[in-house]
Amino acid sequence: METRSLGNTGMDVTLLSYGASSLGAEFRKIDIDEALKSVHVAIDSGINHIDTSPFYGRGMSEMLLGRVLPEIPREKYYLQTKLGRYSGEHFDFSAKRVTESVDVSLERMKVDYLDVVLCHDLEFVEMSQIVNETLPALRKQVELGKVKHIGVSGYPMKMFKYILENADVDVILSYNHYTLQNDMALELLPICEEKGVGVMNAAPFSARLLTNAALPEWHKAPPFVREVATKAAAHCESNGVDIAQLALQYSIAHPGFATCVTGSANPQRVAQWIEWSEKPLDEQLVKEVKAILEPIHNWIYVEGRSENNDDAAQEWAAIFA
Repeated sequence: METRSLGNTGMDVTLLSYGASSLGAEFRKIDIDEALKSVHVAIDSGINHIDTSPFYGRGMSEMLLGRVLPEIPREKYYLQTKLGRYSGEHFDFSAKRVTESVDVSLERMKVDYLDVVLCHDLEFVEMSQIVNETLPALRKQVELGKVKHIGVSGYPMKMFKYILENADVDVILSYNHYTLQNDMALELLPICEEKGVGVMNAAPFSARLLTNAALPEWHKAPPFVREVATKAAAHCESNGVDIAQLALQYSIAHPGFATCVTGSANPQRVAQWIEWSEKPLDEQLVKEVKAILEPIHNWIYVEGRSENNDDAAQEWAAIFA
Protein backbone atom coordinates (compact mmCIF):
# COMPACT_ATOMS: atom_id res chain seq x y z
CA MET A 1 0.00 0.00 0.00
CA GLU A 2 1.20 3.52 -0.78
CA THR A 3 2.77 5.41 2.11
CA ARG A 4 3.11 9.10 2.95
CA SER A 5 5.40 10.93 5.34
CA LEU A 6 3.83 11.88 8.66
CA GLY A 7 5.18 15.41 9.10
CA ASN A 8 8.72 15.45 10.48
CA THR A 9 8.33 12.25 12.50
CA GLY A 10 10.26 10.09 10.05
CA MET A 11 7.27 7.74 9.94
CA ASP A 12 6.01 6.66 6.53
CA VAL A 13 2.43 5.55 7.13
CA THR A 14 0.07 3.76 4.77
CA LEU A 15 -2.87 5.62 3.23
CA LEU A 16 -5.18 3.54 5.38
CA SER A 17 -4.66 3.07 9.10
CA TYR A 18 -6.40 0.41 11.14
CA GLY A 19 -8.69 2.06 13.68
CA ALA A 20 -9.16 -0.20 16.70
CA SER A 21 -12.12 1.63 18.21
CA SER A 22 -14.31 -1.18 16.87
CA LEU A 23 -12.38 -3.65 19.02
CA GLY A 24 -13.92 -1.81 21.95
CA ALA A 25 -17.42 -2.61 20.64
CA GLU A 26 -18.15 1.11 20.18
CA PHE A 27 -20.58 0.45 17.32
CA ARG A 28 -21.94 -3.06 17.95
CA LYS A 29 -21.37 -6.30 19.81
CA ILE A 30 -18.35 -8.07 18.39
CA ASP A 31 -17.05 -11.59 17.95
CA ILE A 32 -13.65 -11.73 19.67
CA ASP A 33 -12.07 -14.18 17.21
CA GLU A 34 -13.24 -12.11 14.24
CA ALA A 35 -12.01 -8.94 15.90
CA LEU A 36 -8.52 -10.38 16.38
CA LYS A 37 -8.50 -11.66 12.81
CA SER A 38 -9.38 -8.20 11.51
CA VAL A 39 -6.08 -6.87 12.88
CA HIS A 40 -4.16 -9.64 11.09
CA VAL A 41 -6.01 -8.93 7.83
CA ALA A 42 -5.06 -5.26 8.06
CA ILE A 43 -1.37 -5.90 8.75
CA ASP A 44 -1.08 -8.81 6.30
CA SER A 45 -2.59 -6.58 3.60
CA GLY A 46 0.09 -3.94 4.11
CA ILE A 47 -1.48 -1.48 6.56
CA ASN A 48 1.30 -0.36 8.90
CA HIS A 49 -0.41 2.00 11.35
CA ILE A 50 -2.78 1.10 14.21
CA ASP A 51 -4.79 3.66 16.18
CA THR A 52 -6.46 2.97 19.52
CA SER A 53 -7.27 4.55 22.90
CA PRO A 54 -7.95 3.46 26.48
CA PHE A 55 -11.35 5.10 25.96
CA TYR A 56 -12.40 2.56 23.33
CA GLY A 57 -14.34 -0.10 25.17
CA ARG A 58 -12.95 1.40 28.40
CA GLY A 59 -9.73 -0.53 27.93
CA MET A 60 -11.13 -3.38 25.85
CA SER A 61 -9.54 -2.23 22.58
CA GLU A 62 -6.05 -2.06 24.06
CA MET A 63 -6.54 -5.39 25.86
CA LEU A 64 -7.55 -7.17 22.64
CA LEU A 65 -4.61 -5.62 20.80
CA GLY A 66 -2.47 -7.08 23.59
CA ARG A 67 -3.67 -10.52 22.54
CA VAL A 68 -2.81 -10.11 18.86
CA LEU A 69 0.18 -7.76 18.66
CA PRO A 70 2.67 -10.23 20.23
CA GLU A 71 1.99 -12.44 17.20
CA ILE A 72 3.08 -9.69 14.78
CA PRO A 73 6.70 -8.52 14.31
CA ARG A 74 7.00 -5.07 15.90
CA GLU A 75 8.72 -3.61 12.84
CA LYS A 76 5.61 -4.28 10.74
CA TYR A 77 3.47 -1.62 12.40
CA TYR A 78 3.39 1.76 14.09
CA LEU A 79 1.24 1.87 17.21
CA GLN A 80 -0.70 4.95 18.25
CA THR A 81 -2.81 5.34 21.36
CA LYS A 82 -4.25 8.21 23.35
CA LEU A 83 -4.76 9.42 26.89
CA GLY A 84 -6.89 11.84 28.89
CA ARG A 85 -10.35 10.44 28.14
CA TYR A 86 -11.28 7.26 29.96
CA SER A 87 -15.10 7.20 29.84
CA GLY A 88 -17.91 9.35 28.55
CA GLU A 89 -17.54 11.83 31.40
CA HIS A 90 -14.15 10.95 32.90
CA PHE A 91 -11.26 13.13 31.76
CA ASP A 92 -7.88 13.38 33.42
CA PHE A 93 -5.08 15.24 31.66
CA SER A 94 -2.90 15.66 34.75
CA ALA A 95 0.84 15.00 34.53
CA LYS A 96 0.48 12.14 37.01
CA ARG A 97 -2.16 10.45 34.86
CA VAL A 98 -0.01 10.90 31.75
CA THR A 99 2.69 8.72 33.31
CA GLU A 100 0.18 6.15 34.54
CA SER A 101 -1.73 6.03 31.25
CA VAL A 102 1.37 5.47 29.14
CA ASP A 103 2.50 2.64 31.43
CA VAL A 104 -0.93 1.00 31.44
CA SER A 105 -1.18 1.17 27.64
CA LEU A 106 2.26 -0.42 27.27
CA GLU A 107 1.27 -3.20 29.65
CA ARG A 108 -2.11 -3.82 28.04
CA MET A 109 -0.75 -4.02 24.50
CA LYS A 110 2.43 -5.86 25.50
CA VAL A 111 4.81 -3.52 23.70
CA ASP A 112 7.98 -1.74 24.81
CA TYR A 113 7.21 1.66 23.29
CA LEU A 114 4.44 3.64 21.61
CA ASP A 115 5.08 5.37 18.30
CA VAL A 116 2.49 8.09 18.91
CA VAL A 117 0.46 9.17 21.92
CA LEU A 118 -2.32 11.72 21.47
CA CYS A 119 -4.26 13.78 23.98
CA HIS A 120 -7.80 12.49 23.38
CA ASP A 121 -10.82 14.80 22.92
CA LEU A 122 -9.25 17.73 24.73
CA GLU A 123 -12.14 20.01 23.74
CA PHE A 124 -13.87 18.74 26.89
CA VAL A 125 -11.38 20.41 29.22
CA GLU A 126 -9.60 23.70 29.82
CA MET A 127 -7.19 24.01 26.92
CA SER A 128 -4.44 25.75 28.87
CA GLN A 129 -3.94 22.60 30.95
CA ILE A 130 -3.04 20.66 27.80
CA VAL A 131 -0.42 23.25 26.85
CA ASN A 132 1.04 23.83 30.31
CA GLU A 133 0.82 20.38 31.90
CA THR A 134 -0.22 17.49 29.67
CA LEU A 135 2.02 17.97 26.65
CA PRO A 136 5.14 18.75 28.74
CA ALA A 137 4.48 15.56 30.73
CA LEU A 138 4.19 13.64 27.47
CA ARG A 139 7.53 15.07 26.31
CA LYS A 140 9.09 13.53 29.41
CA GLN A 141 7.77 10.16 28.26
CA VAL A 142 9.55 10.77 24.95
CA GLU A 143 12.79 11.45 26.84
CA LEU A 144 12.31 8.15 28.68
CA GLY A 145 11.95 6.27 25.39
CA LYS A 146 8.43 5.05 26.12
CA VAL A 147 6.87 7.31 23.46
CA LYS A 148 8.30 8.42 20.11
CA HIS A 149 5.96 11.25 19.07
CA ILE A 150 3.13 13.25 20.63
CA GLY A 151 0.08 15.16 19.50
CA VAL A 152 -3.61 15.84 19.97
CA SER A 153 -6.90 14.54 18.62
CA GLY A 154 -10.43 15.86 18.76
CA TYR A 155 -13.29 17.40 16.86
CA PRO A 156 -13.41 21.24 16.71
CA MET A 157 -11.07 23.10 14.37
CA LYS A 158 -10.77 25.87 16.96
CA MET A 159 -9.11 23.46 19.36
CA PHE A 160 -6.44 22.46 16.84
CA LYS A 161 -5.65 26.08 16.00
CA TYR A 162 -5.16 26.88 19.68
CA ILE A 163 -2.77 23.97 20.16
CA LEU A 164 -0.80 24.73 17.00
CA GLU A 165 -0.38 28.35 18.10
CA ASN A 166 0.56 27.61 21.71
CA ALA A 167 2.27 24.22 21.89
CA ASP A 168 4.87 22.01 20.26
CA VAL A 169 3.32 18.85 18.82
CA ASP A 170 4.46 16.33 16.23
CA VAL A 171 1.11 15.21 14.85
CA ILE A 172 -2.63 15.88 14.95
CA LEU A 173 -5.58 13.59 14.30
CA SER A 174 -8.83 15.14 13.05
CA TYR A 175 -12.04 13.20 12.49
CA ASN A 176 -15.21 13.89 10.47
CA HIS A 177 -13.54 16.98 8.97
CA TYR A 178 -12.28 15.68 5.65
CA THR A 179 -15.13 13.74 4.09
CA LEU A 180 -17.52 14.13 1.18
CA GLN A 181 -19.68 16.24 3.50
CA ASN A 182 -17.08 18.25 5.41
CA ASP A 183 -13.69 19.60 4.30
CA MET A 184 -12.93 22.01 7.15
CA ALA A 185 -9.67 20.22 8.00
CA LEU A 186 -8.16 21.68 4.84
CA GLU A 187 -7.64 24.96 6.69
CA LEU A 188 -5.21 23.21 9.04
CA LEU A 189 -2.91 21.92 6.29
CA PRO A 190 -0.93 25.12 5.58
CA ILE A 191 -0.34 25.71 9.31
CA CYS A 192 0.83 22.14 9.85
CA GLU A 193 3.02 22.09 6.77
CA GLU A 194 4.81 25.23 7.94
CA LYS A 195 5.44 23.69 11.37
CA GLY A 196 6.30 20.20 10.12
CA VAL A 197 3.32 18.70 11.94
CA GLY A 198 1.90 15.50 10.51
CA VAL A 199 -1.84 15.47 9.81
CA MET A 200 -3.98 12.36 10.10
CA ASN A 201 -7.60 12.15 9.01
CA ALA A 202 -10.13 9.78 10.56
CA ALA A 203 -13.74 8.70 10.10
CA PRO A 204 -14.20 8.94 6.31
CA PHE A 205 -17.75 7.64 6.76
CA SER A 206 -18.59 10.27 9.40
CA ALA A 207 -19.70 7.60 11.87
CA ARG A 208 -21.81 5.82 9.21
CA LEU A 209 -23.52 9.00 7.93
CA LEU A 210 -21.89 8.35 4.55
CA THR A 211 -22.86 4.69 4.38
CA ASN A 212 -26.01 2.63 3.90
CA ALA A 213 -25.83 1.34 7.47
CA ALA A 214 -28.00 2.48 10.36
CA LEU A 215 -26.47 5.29 12.40
CA PRO A 216 -25.36 4.52 15.97
CA GLU A 217 -27.70 5.77 18.67
CA TRP A 218 -25.26 8.46 19.76
CA HIS A 219 -24.94 10.07 16.31
CA LYS A 220 -25.69 13.80 16.47
CA ALA A 221 -26.97 14.31 12.92
CA PRO A 222 -30.44 15.95 12.94
CA PRO A 223 -33.20 14.60 10.65
CA PHE A 224 -32.47 16.98 7.74
CA VAL A 225 -28.79 16.02 7.67
CA ARG A 226 -29.75 12.35 7.64
CA GLU A 227 -32.25 12.92 4.82
CA VAL A 228 -29.69 14.65 2.61
CA ALA A 229 -27.10 11.95 3.27
CA THR A 230 -29.66 9.29 2.36
CA LYS A 231 -30.29 11.04 -0.98
CA ALA A 232 -26.56 11.04 -1.68
CA ALA A 233 -26.35 7.33 -0.88
CA ALA A 234 -29.28 6.59 -3.17
CA HIS A 235 -27.62 8.51 -6.01
CA CYS A 236 -24.47 6.44 -5.60
CA GLU A 237 -26.50 3.25 -5.59
CA SER A 238 -28.21 4.28 -8.84
CA ASN A 239 -24.72 4.54 -10.33
CA GLY A 240 -23.76 1.10 -9.07
CA VAL A 241 -21.44 2.41 -6.35
CA ASP A 242 -21.66 2.08 -2.57
CA ILE A 243 -21.39 5.58 -1.10
CA ALA A 244 -19.03 4.14 1.51
CA GLN A 245 -16.60 3.23 -1.27
CA LEU A 246 -16.71 6.75 -2.69
CA ALA A 247 -16.33 8.26 0.79
CA LEU A 248 -13.28 6.15 1.58
CA GLN A 249 -11.60 6.81 -1.75
CA TYR A 250 -12.24 10.55 -1.44
CA SER A 251 -10.81 10.78 2.07
CA ILE A 252 -7.52 9.05 1.18
CA ALA A 253 -7.00 10.93 -2.08
CA HIS A 254 -5.74 14.25 -0.66
CA PRO A 255 -1.94 14.19 -0.30
CA GLY A 256 -2.03 16.65 2.60
CA PHE A 257 -3.32 13.95 4.94
CA ALA A 258 -0.71 11.30 5.66
CA THR A 259 -3.24 8.60 6.46
CA CYS A 260 -6.94 7.99 7.02
CA VAL A 261 -7.98 6.01 10.10
CA THR A 262 -10.95 3.71 9.81
CA GLY A 263 -11.63 0.42 11.51
CA SER A 264 -13.83 -2.59 11.88
CA ALA A 265 -13.93 -5.76 13.94
CA ASN A 266 -15.10 -7.55 10.79
CA PRO A 267 -12.16 -8.94 8.77
CA GLN A 268 -14.23 -9.07 5.58
CA ARG A 269 -15.01 -5.38 5.94
CA VAL A 270 -11.35 -4.52 6.42
CA ALA A 271 -10.46 -6.50 3.30
CA GLN A 272 -13.20 -4.69 1.38
CA TRP A 273 -11.84 -1.28 2.39
CA ILE A 274 -8.38 -2.26 1.22
CA GLU A 275 -9.83 -3.40 -2.10
CA TRP A 276 -11.72 -0.10 -2.47
CA SER A 277 -8.59 1.89 -1.72
CA GLU A 278 -6.89 0.38 -4.77
CA LYS A 279 -9.64 1.36 -7.21
CA PRO A 280 -9.68 4.68 -9.12
CA LEU A 281 -11.81 7.50 -7.72
CA ASP A 282 -14.83 8.46 -9.85
CA GLU A 283 -14.33 12.24 -9.95
CA GLN A 284 -17.61 12.88 -11.76
CA LEU A 285 -19.59 10.97 -9.16
CA VAL A 286 -17.79 12.94 -6.45
CA LYS A 287 -19.00 16.18 -8.03
CA GLU A 288 -22.57 14.88 -8.25
CA VAL A 289 -22.59 13.67 -4.64
CA LYS A 290 -21.09 16.90 -3.36
CA ALA A 291 -23.85 18.82 -5.15
CA ILE A 292 -26.46 16.73 -3.34
CA LEU A 293 -24.68 17.26 -0.03
CA GLU A 294 -24.27 21.01 -0.55
CA PRO A 295 -27.18 21.95 1.81
CA ILE A 296 -25.26 20.31 4.65
CA HIS A 297 -21.73 21.13 3.48
CA ASN A 298 -19.52 21.61 6.55
CA TRP A 299 -22.38 20.88 8.95
CA ILE A 300 -20.81 20.41 12.36
CA TYR A 301 -22.06 20.03 15.91
CA VAL A 302 -20.98 21.20 19.34
CA GLU A 303 -18.60 18.80 21.06
CA GLY A 304 -17.15 19.42 24.48
CA ARG A 305 -17.01 22.88 26.04
CA SER A 306 -18.77 25.57 24.04
CA GLU A 307 -15.77 27.89 24.27
CA ASN A 308 -13.60 25.28 22.54
CA ASN A 309 -15.96 25.05 19.56
CA ASP A 310 -16.12 27.01 16.34
CA ASP A 311 -18.89 29.60 16.01
CA ALA A 312 -20.27 27.66 13.06
CA ALA A 313 -21.26 24.80 15.37
CA GLN A 314 -23.60 27.10 17.29
CA GLU A 315 -24.94 28.53 14.03
CA TRP A 316 -25.81 25.08 12.70
CA ALA A 317 -27.42 24.20 16.04
CA ALA A 318 -29.60 27.29 15.75
CA ILE A 319 -30.62 26.38 12.21
CA PHE A 320 -31.84 22.95 13.26
CA ALA A 321 -33.31 24.01 16.62
